Amino acid sequence: MIHDRRSAALDEPGIVDAFAILAAVPDPLLVVGPSESIEYINPAAEQFFGASAGVLVGQGITAVAPRDGTLLGLMKKARASGSSVAEHDAELYTPRMGRRDVSFQLTPLPDAPGSLLLTIRELTMASRMGHQLSHRDVARSVTGMAAVLAHEVKNPLAGIRGAAQLLEMNASTEDRELTSLIRDETDRICSLIDSMEGFSDPRPLERQPVNVHLVLDHARRVAQAGFAADTAFEERYDPSLPPLLGNRDQLVQVVLNLIKNAVEACSGLPCEIQLSTAYRHGLRLAVPGTQEQVHLPLEVAIQDNGPGISDDIRRHMFDPFVTTKRSGTGLGLSLVAKIIGDHSGLIECESEPGRTVFRLRLPIAANEERSSS
Repeated sequence: MIHDRRSAALDEPGIVDAFAILAAVPDPLLVVGPSESIEYINPAAEQFFGASAGVLVGQGITAVAPRDGTLLGLMKKARASGSSVAEHDAELYTPRMGRRDVSFQLTPLPDAPGSLLLTIRELTMASRMGHQLSHRDVARSVTGMAAVLAHEVKNPLAGIRGAAQLLEMNASTEDRELTSLIRDETDRICSLIDSMEGFSDPRPLERQPVNVHLVLDHARRVAQAGFAADTAFEERYDPSLPPLLGNRDQLVQVVLNLIKNAVEACSGLPCEIQLSTAYRHGLRLAVPGTQEQVHLPLEVAIQDNGPGISDDIRRHMFDPFVTTKRSGTGLGLSLVAKIIGDHSGLIECESEPGRTVFRLRLPIAANEERSSS
């Protein structure tokens, strides 16, 4: 086994102890043997997994990674190709440590056939912020597209619909089915353009101190009066939270949209939604084009017990026209991301079978803004 060579390496004069080097690396490192057993882990890996080398060495790699996860597939690729392989946007989940966003790199060891060096790097908040900025870029592109569509497409569609109505007056029963189809399809396209026009409002966002719990309570009551009538809600609020700096109506729209998505995701299941708030220290977001930083201590979470979101969808869920719904436009979450971006905030998603959580990170109102409201 790999870890048995340590004493031999130390006994040879002039040879730098490779294990001392691995121990100094700040990223979690593991050596996985040909039989998929863990043969070595460095101190960073012990800290990452919350278990000592004495516990993990000798166990199978599935002790720290699920059998059906990305990691096992990468291990097969690395052995088959004989070269390094990497996955830079992956998830690692175990009951002990929960779910983390990570990158993997697997490198075959030439002196130990079948053995692999696994390097794990946890994605930082800075990486997640990069995703947020890309969501904002997408939203800006949709804004321009919406303006073009409203002018260049919506007006001609009104003429097409009017012509179909005139033809319908003198059409046979068989032809009326076709004119009805024309009207229905033009109405559907106009509805899609109306949805996109939410991206193209040029007015600056009007913000003031807002009680986030009143926003959540209002959105919940509206949802329970309609599409969420049979949904069980649980509220876990921090009553000491200060007001956030935002636009009440737009924030209600965000929460309603996320609740509606949660209810639809639970289709066929008894739906349970948890609304929670918390104060988190330390998260700051740089304002593009300035030296300013926005403090985002206020967290709002909407959690459901649905089947979860697949990795393929989750990585692009805030892009426009990405949807799993047959009748969906794929613009709801894009609009949510835009609104949160307009608030200088962040939105994140964690998902696994039986638990999906959307977290909003938002700024609070300054003392002078609270006193003036």
